[in-house]
Amino acid sequence: MKRQRPRLAVVYDRGAVSVGDVAVGLRDVADVVFVLPGTAHATKARPVCEQLGSVLDLSGDPAADARALAGLGVQGVLTFSDPMLRIAADLAASLELPFHDPATALRLTDKVAQRRALREAGIENVRSHPIAGRDDWAAAVASVGLPAVIKPTWGEGSRCTYLIHEGDGVAEMVGRALAEAPPATGPRLILEEMLTGRTDVRYGDYVSVESLSTAEGAVHLAITGKFPLVAPFREPGQFWPAPVETDEAEEILRLTTRALEALGVVTGLSHVEIKLTPDGPRIIEVNGRLGGHINELSRRACGVDLVTLAGLQALGAETAVTPLRPSGVHYQHHTLAPVQPCRLLGIDGAAAVRRLPGVLGHRQFVRPDDDLPGGVMTQELDILWGQCPDHDAMSRSLEQALTLLSYRFRFADCERSLKAAELSAFGATPLTHSNGGSPR
Repeated sequence: MKRQRPRLAVVYDRGAVSVGDVAVGLRDVADVVFVLPGTAHATKARPVCEQLGSVLDLSGDPAADARALAGLGVQGVLTFSDPMLRIAADLAASLELPFHDPATALRLTDKVAQRRALREAGIENVRSHPIAGRDDWAAAVASVGLPAVIKPTWGEGSRCTYLIHEGDGVAEMVGRALAEAPPATGPRLILEEMLTGRTDVRYGDYVSVESLSTAEGAVHLAITGKFPLVAPFREPGQFWPAPVETDEAEEILRLTTRALEALGVVTGLSHVEIKLTPDGPRIIEVNGRLGGHINELSRRACGVDLVTLAGLQALGAETAVTPLRPSGVHYQHHTLAPVQPCRLLGIDGAAAVRRLPGVLGHRQFVRPDDDLPGGVMTQELDILWGQCPDHDAMSRSLEQALTLLSYRFRFADCERSLKAAELSAFGATPLTHSNGGSPR
């Protein structure tokens, strides 16, 4: 008798991996049930989900959704999307399946709750204050001081994240952040102390740690190096391995372990962003899911599909893993859209870039005639990836590529052609010494 394949529920929305990556990563693991919310992204992805698996639409009734999944014989629950983390946790709890429990999922997605948990565990004491409305601003400034960073209590992609200084325009910026912040059950914004990064770092002054938590503890898979943030807090890319010395790496990993334990993370992949300050590493934020584009980096650099790893763990299979050790330096770079609204007219130099030494590929995420909304949220125009023997060669490869590649835009008052270098930390004015991170 043919053995029936296990069935795995993936609560899907915009996040760290695409529908295709989910299907490829889980094709030898389980049959996939895509659990979809009614968002624009999920609705657009639905036809592809139907081709690659089965689909269950979220009804808005968690108990009914859990019963539906139970009826389908689902044996595991996953998500790679921050907005879906609490929903996945509630479903897994109802089905008595491994995942972050609901309290942990709250701490992983609510920055107020997360800062509180880290502070109570004695791990971090970053000054912070929640903001529910304009009336909270004076108390927040008195508690945190300025300059400071204002960001949503939950969200992703640097959405409505601003560096706040004393002076004119503060009230307008706070009002804009309140208007743009996603809905939340509590305060919609948090004001945080600005962490000052080290000035002697070669690239970005922060890293991320990619980990898999198990019953035996967290296995730290890699420390990911970052390119300098582009103002205000937008991330243009990352690379393996990070250029950190052994002693600093050990300190980073110890801090990551303590943070995961304090938040109650006992299963699944996590992505922890850490600031490199003159006083040592500090937590920017802890994310209870795979980091954006990290799976592509892992597959290419080490031949390890982290979606597969997550799927196996969710089904209770053995997941013996060790830290990943890439050969050479593997990078991903994103050209970022302008912060002003515009229309993309054309892209030049892509074919020449693909022929450069060290460049393995370039893929566009936008097309000519696409309208770009502007704003401070990270919007990637493309991804450029490559492999070099060392960090010096990586820098040379990127400098060549970003000089050749250019984008033509129509703004409200003019048309302009901008080199990719002007839209990235290699040519724009990078914000490398404050705690932006990505407020996912």
